[in-house]
Amino acid sequence: MIMQRSRRTVILKSAREIDIMREANRHTAEVLAMMCEATKPGMSTWDLDQIAREEIDKRPVTSAFLGYYGYPAVVCVSINEEVVHGIPRKDKVIRDGDIVSIDFGLCFEGYVGDTARSIGVGTLSTEAEDLIRVTRECLDQAIALCDPEHRLSDIGKAVETHAQNHHYGVVREFVGHGIGTRMHEEPQVPNYYDGLKPRLRPGLVIAIEPMINIGGHEVRVLDDDWTAVTKDGSWSAHFEDSVAILEDGPVVLSRI
Repeated sequence: MIMQRSRRTVILKSAREIDIMREANRHTAEVLAMMCEATKPGMSTWDLDQIAREEIDKRPVTSAFLGYYGYPAVVCVSINEEVVHGIPRKDKVIRDGDIVSIDFGLCFEGYVGDTARSIGVGTLSTEAEDLIRVTRECLDQAIALCDPEHRLSDIGKAVETHAQNHHYGVVREFVGHGIGTRMHEEPQVPNYYDGLKPRLRPGLVIAIEPMINIGGHEVRVLDDDWTAVTKDGSWSAHFEDSVAILEDGPVVLSRI
């Protein structure tokens, strides 16, 4: 889940805190994987929310999304031209060939895990397959730069360059973020270059989440005040990982 935030102090995490965040993200990634595996044509996005709710009840975790600024579900499910923050609904049916983006967060012992994946359902077009692949590559290339030798601005530059090399639009209205005891902490982590930024510091934990569109970068928010869609109706993909920066490089907390 992505929000614009007021500026706060960057909070570095101790080794113990990172261990707790690793566990928070393990739970988050496991439940997200269950939802991805269950996704099939004919089911509704509400069904995915129910899968997540049932699994949350079995674990020592709480939802990071439910009630956040009034959000009414435990997961965001966005389809095709929906970029982020799609509210699960019984009448929103997943169809063969769709791109389904699932964004999910959990709290464990006071710390937040946050991750997202875009998956193809059934038989995808080559265009949709390429978008998912390139968006995932944007995230991987950004993570590879998460060490004290690089700057925060290198992350956005890497995402933007790789996406633009494939003639895709990079969403600018929503960005990644620091994460810890709150889902959204400083610093903001843009997916584009907007000037030189400070070096990454050991102990920083950030959620990197490229949102890449086949068409232009512009988005608009629907009347539900949550669901963001591309202005031109082009399809979008979204990947996110929570990443800890250590002295010797990145540790991806949200992959199992």
